[in-house]
Amino acid sequence: MPHSIFIVLDGIDGSGTSTHSNLLAGFLSTKGLKIYLTQEPSNSDIGKLLRVYLKNDKIPASTDALLFAADRVLHFENEIKKKMEEGYIVISDRYIESSIAYQSSQTEEITIEWVKNLNIFAGKPNLTIILDIDPKLSLSRKHHKALDKFEDTSMLDKVRQVYLTRAKKEEYDVVNTDDIIEIVQAKIQEIVLEKLKEMGFQIKN
Repeated sequence: MPHSIFIVLDGIDGSGTSTHSNLLAGFLSTKGLKIYLTQEPSNSDIGKLLRVYLKNDKIPASTDALLFAADRVLHFENEIKKKMEEGYIVISDRYIESSIAYQSSQTEEITIEWVKNLNIFAGKPNLTIILDIDPKLSLSRKHHKALDKFEDTSMLDKVRQVYLTRAKKEEYDVVNTDDIIEIVQAKIQEIVLEKLKEMGFQIKN
């Protein structure tokens, strides 16, 4: 396989995963690296269905988890894996940790282990960075009409705690995104560059 790496930025809604994935992709491109930027839900038919279901509070959390897992396997096999084989650095705005954090926080009937087992056929990232933010601030950044069914402060508090607990257990880097975008992005870039150098990438100055 050509030199490649799979990077994920994850965190609660409003933490800046989309903004910082885009900025990171642009930054790495200036270093002469081949970048492929993607997101979850993906652009598959299952991903499009998920975007509709995320607005519907009558859809059970277990259905969300099953659909996300199905979408993720397609996403990895048909998109991420292929791009890595072509030598791209793949950056995904969200991945498995989103399902673990959100679905396990919606009901006690869904365990972290169950969600992990659903996703055993989705390849693992080489680097996961959790973007952390106070839910009150994250919700203030979003347009009310765009809010998904689980986007309220009490729910996001639970989700945030799962992310932070998982980050500690899995030794993920955590970057607080309360600060201005430029400072946050600089921290993310530093973590990514260190990982790339560790993996033997040649980085242009």
